[in-house]
Order: sequence, then structure tokens, then C-alpha cells
Amino acid sequence: MERRLERIERRQELILSHLGIAFEEVSPDLREIDELVRQGKKIQAIKVYRELTGAGLKEAKDAVDRMPGNG
Repeated sequence: MERRLERIERRQELILSHLGIAFEEVSPDLREIDELVRQGKKIQAIKVYRELTGAGLKEAKDAVDRMPGNG
């Protein structure tokens, strides 16, 4: 049951990400990624995003590129 819930949540995240919709609830882990982006450490931010979400490289890069402060 827990694995099924994790898969459903993952799919939900992918759908929101694909649609460019930011989920209002920000976890401490995502704050770490945000801080890395603000420090200009984009590659490290992508690595951490992949570790936390299980996303592929392109998906993680696209998600980090959409984060505020990335420029």
C-alpha cells in the first residue's frame, strides 16, 4: 500500500511539474534546492532534486530551471 501511494504521489508531482504548476507546500528539502539555485550551484541543485524525487536528468534540469532565482 505504501509503495502504491509513493507511486501515485510521484505521478502527481510529474503532472504538476509538466504543467508548470508550483505546489504551495515547500518541504525543507526543496528549500535546500532553492538555496543552491540562489547560490548559483545549479548542477548541485539538479543532483539533489534527482536524489529527492527520483527524476531523470532532463526532468530535474527543467524543474530547477523553472525555480525562482535561476537566471
